[in-house]
Amino acid sequence: MIEDISANAAEAAMFLKGLANPQRLMIMCQLAEGEKSVTELIDATGIAQTSMSQHLNKLKDENIVNFRREHRTLFYRLEHPAALKIMAVMYNEFCKK
Repeated sequence: MIEDISANAAEAAMFLKGLANPQRLMIMCQLAEGEKSVTELIDATGIAQTSMSQHLNKLKDENIVNFRREHRTLFYRLEHPAALKIMAVMYNEFCKK
């Protein structure tokens, strides 16, 4: 039982660590509104393209976001069920201000 709790706590900590970055939170605030292209995310956040790619790759590697390709354009969306729930709260508390 303690091993399960410990493993779950470690998993939760890693998940939250992936979220706990101002730039990634800005990206996720945008994605909480719905699917967005990389260009839309850059325009909305002011994050440079190189940094945007790095942050999106980190979020993708952690299964927080997913994407679809339409020709040369990538469209990202929140994917992880917990991220969807957390960002619903975060959006109302912090993104709309």
